[in-house]
Amino acid sequence: MKTRNVLFSVYGLLLVLICGCTPSNDQQAVFRSVTYQGMDEWFEKSIDPHTEFFNPIVSGFYPDPSICRKGEDYYMVHSSFSYYPGVPILHSRDLVHWQQIGHVLNRPSQLQLDDIRLSGGIYAPDISYNEKNETFYMITTCVDGIGNFVVKCKDPHAQSWSDPILLPRVGGIDPAFFFDEDGKAYIIHNDGPAGEAEYDGHRAIWLHEYDPETDETFGERTLLIDGGADKSKKPIWTEGPHIYKINGTYYLMAAEGGTGPDHSEVIFTAHHVKGPYTPVKGNPILTQRDLPEDRPEKVTSVGHADLVQTPAGDWYAVFLGCRPYQEDIYNTGRETFLLPVEWKNDVPVILEQGKALPTVVSAHSWKPDTTGITYTPLTGNFTWTDLFTSPTLDQEWIFIRTPEEGWWQTGQGELRLTPSDRRITEVTSPAFIGRRQQHTSFSFSVETDFQPVTDQQEAGLVCYQNEQNLISFTKTLRDGSPVVTVTSVLDGVAQEAGCYPLKNNKIPVYLRVDGVAGSYSFRIATERDHWIPVAESVDATHLSTHRAGGFTGCILGLYTGK
Repeated sequence: MKTRNVLFSVYGLLLVLICGCTPSNDQQAVFRSVTYQGMDEWFEKSIDPHTEFFNPIVSGFYPDPSICRKGEDYYMVHSSFSYYPGVPILHSRDLVHWQQIGHVLNRPSQLQLDDIRLSGGIYAPDISYNEKNETFYMITTCVDGIGNFVVKCKDPHAQSWSDPILLPRVGGIDPAFFFDEDGKAYIIHNDGPAGEAEYDGHRAIWLHEYDPETDETFGERTLLIDGGADKSKKPIWTEGPHIYKINGTYYLMAAEGGTGPDHSEVIFTAHHVKGPYTPVKGNPILTQRDLPEDRPEKVTSVGHADLVQTPAGDWYAVFLGCRPYQEDIYNTGRETFLLPVEWKNDVPVILEQGKALPTVVSAHSWKPDTTGITYTPLTGNFTWTDLFTSPTLDQEWIFIRTPEEGWWQTGQGELRLTPSDRRITEVTSPAFIGRRQQHTSFSFSVETDFQPVTDQQEAGLVCYQNEQNLISFTKTLRDGSPVVTVTSVLDGVAQEAGCYPLKNNKIPVYLRVDGVAGSYSFRIATERDHWIPVAESVDATHLSTHRAGGFTGCILGLYTGK
């Protein structure tokens, strides 16, 4: 049985060489010097970095944020669905400047995604810190997999979260922890209603008692919310719940309306953790669904929020939102936004109804603090380059599902991928690594050295939304002669968008994709910066979440197949 490993070690390459079973260089695809550049007009404004910040605070496919604080340190996690490693975890000292410190689920014993649909896998992780036992908890659902489970650790920076602890009595999705002041612990989650669903999308919020000593739930579950804030309006998909205890009052916050343009956040109060919970006046406390479609710098689908209090006593909310470039079409996926919370009549209001979400936020109580943090920009316009000098891959790189060991090696200025018969158009784990598209306008380029020996072998770039919707830009053979082709796959149907014949199969080539909204252009160079068009203005709207379906954003990556 093949072992699996998330680490990309030069030692592994040496082991293969010693065994004499490494493929020849003609069969491997070699990649060097990957560059990603974001060029959004959205981020071209001048801001005062001491008193202002950009929204989103984390751009690209980082959905369903959950946040917690220990002392001066904030930690945030996001959904990863069927990408591996699972659950990116970020660290900050000021809520604005974030560094990805790794992934919570970073080894195969924690996360098996074989044959799971791309928008299955890890949904809506919640991160919490229990002061009573000084332990961090991450609880989530592996949809189509092992269901609801929890992992825990003492130090998120150590990247040593436990193996999954299953929660067989907790159904549904979107579980979250609440640790009360008296030491008692609870799990709150979305599930079906107590009886038959009364309408499509009718859901409920439930509560379980939890024992931190045994990591088990006990007793009978308690129904907290049936339907939503106003059941007479048949609210749909009440989910992503959190409980907070603030000044003696319990607040239950949840999303409603689904994760599309009708998304919203609502809140309830109670005098006891088990309720009864009463919806506050003025719900929803966050939405953009009632605003004009033609508003500038439109943000849609806001919701799935989590609250956090600063050491100074101020409250902030993180939540997801989308930046469409037309209608409800966006290739960047669901992103993470931040707003200060305003308390009105003991109700935390994230954004007044009727107000457009600000893209530049003035927060007078917020102070930038990057002490002890070396961070890679996750918002604004930036350039990111990977020269593959390290024996391990950068945190931005992810796989499609849990990979098998042995088809990658990195270090000494190169990433080597061995062609696999697991194709990128199949529900499998192909020889592919990718990073998120974080801007509506971007450039992504790489030098590649690949010498195919059959017409079936290929290597190059892929703009990937899912198995049925992608654009590949790869070198291969056609009737024995080397070519570079652009192939667009729309709902599983492939169509060639461009082809460029190469005179020499032996020399490296440079590949580049430039994206502007729903139009991508593909260029090749045999000498750096001497770019030749292969396919211009290729329709890329099928790489949007809306057109392709599911919950993920576009991933730009390196691929080889045979």
